[in-house]
Amino acid sequence: MSERVGLTATRVVAAGAALADEVGFPSLTMGMLAKRMGVRTPSLYKHVAHQEDLHRRIAVLAVNEAAVAMESAIRGRTGRDALTSAMRAFRGYVLSHPGRYAATIGVEALVPDDPMACARDRFEETLRSTLQSYPIGPAHTMHAMRALRSILHGFASLQAAHGFQHATDIDESFEWLIDVADRGLRSAPNQTC
Repeated sequence: MSERVGLTATRVVAAGAALADEVGFPSLTMGMLAKRMGVRTPSLYKHVAHQEDLHRRIAVLAVNEAAVAMESAIRGRTGRDALTSAMRAFRGYVLSHPGRYAATIGVEALVPDDPMACARDRFEETLRSTLQSYPIGPAHTMHAMRALRSILHGFASLQAAHGFQHATDIDESFEWLIDVADRGLRSAPNQTC
């Protein structure tokens, strides 16, 4: 194998993310990625420090991509319309990119200016924007964001892992979940302090 001209950290991470979607995040290795990119494994280490660095960079990419998908979906929308659009966008993202999304679980920012901190802030701002029309006081905003993220993560992750085995239509179940989330958010405690 020869050194590929134009190999960059961005291209290595993008290729790693695509490969994680194909083979599953736990199966992704530097050797597998090097083979996919047509280079020797040591060539990758010029662009990412080690496998954990690759994993963190894929996680940052995925959180940013999910935030962008949701931002685009909710633009110009409020209330249930924004909630529905955000939930559908997030589910669609996870189903299209299950490997890279799996990379995001449990990754914490190491320092305040860590790219993961910036990505998480962007994602949280999207959740906050999705919820802005609901009667949720400041004291409950984080609770509502965590509840929404849990709902989104749980359903999409189960579906991506083929965890729904019953014959009932999954899309109908998802629409039912949107109804439940909307009703719950509309009746959430509205404490202002």
